Amino acid sequence: MTNTLAAANAELSHCFAASSRPTFDKPVTATQPPYGMRPYRFFSQGYPLLSLSPQRRPSISSSRIIAMSNYSDGLGGLTYKDAGVDIDAGSELVRRIAKMAPGIGGFGGLYPLGDSYLVAGTDGVGTKLKLAFETGIHETIGIDLVAMSVNDIVTSGAKPLFFLDYFATSHLDVDLAEKVIKGIVDGCQQSDCTLLGGETAEMPDFYVKGEYDLSGFAVGIVKKDSVIDGKNIVAGDVLIGLPSSGVHSNGFSLVRRVLARSGLSLKDQLPGAAVTLGEALMAPTFIYVKQVLDLISKGGVKGIAHITGGGFTDNIPRAFPKGLGSVIYKDSWEVPAVFKWIQQAGNIEDAEMRRTFNMGIGMVLIVSQEASHSILEDANGAYTAYKIGEVVTGEGVSYH
Repeated sequence: MTNTLAAANAELSHCFAASSRPTFDKPVTATQPPYGMRPYRFFSQGYPLLSLSPQRRPSISSSRIIAMSNYSDGLGGLTYKDAGVDIDAGSELVRRIAKMAPGIGGFGGLYPLGDSYLVAGTDGVGTKLKLAFETGIHETIGIDLVAMSVNDIVTSGAKPLFFLDYFATSHLDVDLAEKVIKGIVDGCQQSDCTLLGGETAEMPDFYVKGEYDLSGFAVGIVKKDSVIDGKNIVAGDVLIGLPSSGVHSNGFSLVRRVLARSGLSLKDQLPGAAVTLGEALMAPTFIYVKQVLDLISKGGVKGIAHITGGGFTDNIPRAFPKGLGSVIYKDSWEVPAVFKWIQQAGNIEDAEMRRTFNMGIGMVLIVSQEASHSILEDANGAYTAYKIGEVVTGEGVSYH
């Protein structure tokens, strides 16, 4: 990895130095470290952009479609679509985009660089921000932002190199913004990458007073002969689940709908737990980078799925080649109390829960049977991992 990073440093340094666009108050030269901290630009300045050309992946799916529309309550069980998020519409958009930019649909986009690939991903935190505004918890939302992108790119086996953020608001509250950025710094430290820079956009009248929006962008690197792409997955391989820290950063449009229907407040205790609903729902997304890279280094990891919007049903198949699917063992891990409350309070069907939430498993590794034994044996004390299913002939995800 050291030689790979050195090569990437040299080549990217040349790209940055060759840029004719002004970036900072002081000119950037080729002698400056390409991965050092960069000053934030404030709306009017620009960074040179890295053009990505994603490699073709086995399947095309939409990982996250965020809707912030108003909705009205109805009778019966709630669905993500009731809450304003149409996953099927998102998948259709991805299919249309794929006609213009073939190859998209993976968790990260791959760009060739010598004997390696740069792997890039971008994401936000959706309407979890609404709960941040209501609870006043802003210190950890930046961790969520970093997690959503670095957890995506590590599915290719990539080590995150650097992160960029976009913070937009109608009126800049410096103290509030500092709290958010501190969380981003924490997230970068957890994933061992550099916060390279970002943009602070102050746009009067565009956002509700006191509110803001966030986006993040991560770039990592992996040797071409070490890419995790799922091509070698075969029937009989094992699905290993790594536990989540909670809801993470997807499904909050439905969560907020459930909360409104339940009659509870964010200050009320979560049924079956010793924390409030606000604390449980705002728990920062777990960053899997170091754990996943360590497991990859031991061998036998063939595919990885980040369980985000779309849940198990839509995300696990993205790691598989055509003709293969999976069986999930429903009782192989303990579903956290927050998901039990969401399902009961919202009267949500099992299939809808599995297609919307991570259900307590935030990352799924598809590994050989031999590797599964060592991973599960090493898990005692060091970390937690579950054997949650197996690869089977046929496509899709079934539950037994």
